[in-house]
Amino acid sequence: MQTPTLSNWLSILALGIIWGGTFMVVTIALRGYGPLTVACARTTLGAIALLILMRAMQRPLPQFDRRLCKYLVVIGLLNTALPFALLSWGQQYVPSAFAGISMAALPLFVLPLAHIFTDEKLSARNLIGVTLGFVGAIVLIGPSVLRIGTGWEPLGQLACLAASLSYAISSIMTRRCPPIDSITMAALLLVVGAAALIPAMLIVEGVPQMTDRVSTGAIIFLGIVPTALAALLRVFTIRTAGAVFMTLVNYQVPVWSMIFGAWVLSEILPLRFFVALGLILIGLMISQWGSLRKILAR
Repeated sequence: MQTPTLSNWLSILALGIIWGGTFMVVTIALRGYGPLTVACARTTLGAIALLILMRAMQRPLPQFDRRLCKYLVVIGLLNTALPFALLSWGQQYVPSAFAGISMAALPLFVLPLAHIFTDEKLSARNLIGVTLGFVGAIVLIGPSVLRIGTGWEPLGQLACLAASLSYAISSIMTRRCPPIDSITMAALLLVVGAAALIPAMLIVEGVPQMTDRVSTGAIIFLGIVPTALAALLRVFTIRTAGAVFMTLVNYQVPVWSMIFGAWVLSEILPLRFFVALGLILIGLMISQWGSLRKILAR
């Protein structure tokens, strides 16, 4: 059993801060650019950064066959292009903290999908956790769901939750994908996402024009830090401390998104955000209790 070191704990903390702060940075980028431009620039810059990292680390290219290519295209669309576009569009109308909390539901979406499409069946404990998480998602949306058709906020909320569902589906497909180096796969998925988002951006929003430095800097940050740097930290953590230890990031991201949203963006967080976060995190703890016990046993 791998015992986490101080560097592992620092890596987990760094990943939680980086991914939790991503939603705040997206909100800042949206002040100067359209949602598809933000999603496209983030994906394209991330692809370039990871391709450079892949070359520097001398990661091999896979043997491309028809089956692998199908998986890469579908996962690339569901793991990068679609969720990045949905989050960017949705965050025009909802607080960044909402987007961060909605991502906390990701592991809870994965469990029922894995039950249906893989041999990982839901246990009674997992079912309780998923149910609590689902209740938390309903609380998170709150009464806005009854106002669909009367404004953009409810649709923005649904877009963020749809992005989480897209990530969950891509996670299931990633488990079924033929073996491939993790850094190489991350780079290729971003390449697929960029190939899809570039024409979409040009058709809908046109060629981007540089606006203020803050929004431009936010886009550059999105393309490099939450992708290339985070991918490197993620691989390091999984290899030295294990995939189970990596699940601790899931508990941090929504908390950091709320901290950054309130502290940096001065977002007003309604009480239901805290209730929803509590329900989702409790559901997550119940569903991942086996993993948590292994970590605590160390």
